[in-house]
Amino acid sequence: MSREILLLVDALAREKSVEKEIVFTALEMALASATKKRFHEDVDARVSIDRETGDYQSYRRWLVVEDDAIEEPDHEIKLSEAQQDSVDIQLGDYVESPLEPIEFGRIGAQAAKQVIFQKIRDAEREQMLSDFLEREEYLVAGTIKRMERGNAIIESGRIEAELPRDQMIPKENLRVGDRIRAYLYKVDRAARGPQLKLSRISPEFLMKLFELEVPEIEEGLLEIKVASRDPGSRAKIAVKSNDQRVDPIGTCVGMRGSRVQAVISELAGERVDIILWSDDPATFIINALAPAEISSIMVDEENHSMDIVVDDENLAQAIGRGGQNVRLASELTGWELNIMTVEESQTKHEEEASVTCQLFMDKLDVDEEVASILVQEGFATLEEVAYVPIDEMMEIESFDEETIDEIRNRARNVLLTEAIVSEEKIENVAADLLSLEGMDIETVRMLAARGINSQTDLADLAADDLVEITGMEIERANQLIIKAREPWFA
Repeated sequence: MSREILLLVDALAREKSVEKEIVFTALEMALASATKKRFHEDVDARVSIDRETGDYQSYRRWLVVEDDAIEEPDHEIKLSEAQQDSVDIQLGDYVESPLEPIEFGRIGAQAAKQVIFQKIRDAEREQMLSDFLEREEYLVAGTIKRMERGNAIIESGRIEAELPRDQMIPKENLRVGDRIRAYLYKVDRAARGPQLKLSRISPEFLMKLFELEVPEIEEGLLEIKVASRDPGSRAKIAVKSNDQRVDPIGTCVGMRGSRVQAVISELAGERVDIILWSDDPATFIINALAPAEISSIMVDEENHSMDIVVDDENLAQAIGRGGQNVRLASELTGWELNIMTVEESQTKHEEEASVTCQLFMDKLDVDEEVASILVQEGFATLEEVAYVPIDEMMEIESFDEETIDEIRNRARNVLLTEAIVSEEKIENVAADLLSLEGMDIETVRMLAARGINSQTDLADLAADDLVEITGMEIERANQLIIKAREPWFA
């Protein structure tokens, strides 16, 4: 019988092109399943096959748990009982008792065959998947084999992949038998069906299509830096040349537009703007908003945003239909872009100047004339007034040295006082709020200023209240509130 097992393992391993260990494991599972059927109760059985001789032994086993934690007596044993036989046994170990092995010939042949073949099919699929992923073929080409609940099942060689409905280009009419391309964006090894998940709406799909059509990208002469898409409507890609002799935009467009048209055809007519990449954010954004002409740009590094000023004639073009152009440019560059007219820009500038002027009047105890001069000279914060190099302050013709020293001292005193008050508030904050997952010191300061000093105080807030207090994104506010409320459900 032992020889029969070895011959079976060897034959199945060669027939299915899998390792013998996989067949041994499948056979052990089949034998264990048959062993369990000898008992009226639901037992945990294990079978071990000697890989050299083919001999096998069956065991019944129990999981070692705390004495008061027995929930399934047929599968579990108390720690105190287990340690009577072995003092070294620990929680989570297994206690095993030998069973009389069942005869191989008495196993339900069909049941054993199903277990073995299922294990082998899983191994074959895993092997094919590993081989596929090793090739790093993120651009998948295949034929639609069938449709399941709106999702397309794509056959690519011996691999099946799934194109979910929400990853299809809007208004795209895909049918069984169509040949398509898609981007591999996720591998779900836990899925019972196709484990490869595809997308035709991701920016990466657009980039891979250009890599396919433009040989200079693979050669390293050109580089696609980033892309943004409104799938089925419009897209932008930013390209950079690594060789001064190569025109990046012209190369991607191709002779008479052949290359870009091939991409557009694959994307169901989606219009593609090819943008010249620049390391300078302002220049990059000007390129991204083309052909709209930009009058000026005001950069806010702290908030990672820019005010883009255009004249009335370019306003509609810069914004685009439904805000599409500015939205794609914002996604492409990673900056928040605020499009405004010259008049709107002036109004905003005046409002900000008025607020800053009032801040200086209140905090520095100066009159409107002195505060206005500081604003006109470009000072926007108390920190700038307090710590800007003295030489720059001395260039202000309206101030003498004595006035400058007084203003700087007042600014420093205000900042010091505010820092002391802030630290005093934080001293009153409970440790559970400070250590809450996702919390940071600046958020703690803002909460403390509103009398929110503990995890319980935070848990009582709504997410909208937290957004209003801190200005954070609603997603982060929801996460913090959920974390703060975890003790409620413990």
